[in-house]
Amino acid sequence: MTLPTQLVLRALMENPDQEMYGLEICAAAGLPSGTIHPLLARLERVGWLRSRWEDIDPAQEGRPRRRYYGLDPNSLAPIRAALTRVEASQAALTRLRPGLAGGAR
Repeated sequence: MTLPTQLVLRALMENPDQEMYGLEICAAAGLPSGTIHPLLARLERVGWLRSRWEDIDPAQEGRPRRRYYGLDPNSLAPIRAALTRVEASQAALTRLRPGLAGGAR
């Protein structure tokens, strides 16, 4: 699992019942929109995310419609398990090779 994927999933898992639109996810994950949109599409294809376009009149609102993303309720356990595996792997790498995992040299 790539670091950007981890950051996006962690941002969404902060409040798993809340939908967020793309720029909110960017801000929460600390990533540029060009990075997260392909990632969001991939997570939606595997069934971990659902998305919907908001129902507004862009001319009336003075802005484009937003696409909202939310975690599929059935994906919460697999996401938690995947993030736990990543954390365990990173911890093992830190113990074995502290300099490679950003630890003390």
